[in-house]
Amino acid sequence: MRDTSRLIVADDHDAVLLFLTYGKNHDVPPRWITPGGGVDPGEDFPAAAVRELAEETGLRVDSVGAAFAVVEAAVDQRWHPYDRGTWAWFAIRTPRFTPSSAGWMPDEHVDIVEHRWWTLAELRAEAPSFEPDDLPALIERALELLHADDAR
Repeated sequence: MRDTSRLIVADDHDAVLLFLTYGKNHDVPPRWITPGGGVDPGEDFPAAAVRELAEETGLRVDSVGAAFAVVEAAVDQRWHPYDRGTWAWFAIRTPRFTPSSAGWMPDEHVDIVEHRWWTLAELRAEAPSFEPDDLPALIERALELLHADDAR
């Protein structure tokens, strides 16, 4: 079991930042995932999200707000060394930027193949390999929440 914070990072035009990355090894093709990662001892989900966002993208924020979803589920063992996980999902809006790899761990320099800003329409039309399987629905939900925040 692993606790993980994941982030839907949307730009001003609702494109979201995803990374094409390998998982526990390179025996299976990489898949597109959001920024995020494991919750360290002594952290809660929001603190892990703030830290992971800075480490994986270079973007520093004070807060990511409340999680819009917390999901406990079996994870795809092709990419993970654990069988179950609790994933807390956060949504933030930011101007588009080029992610920095300065905070990456050594294995991330090997495992992360590329990044891309995807619109929901592109993700659905191109249907690349991504994780989790319901990522488009999570993105849609996050964008709805961000639009509601934008309207305030």
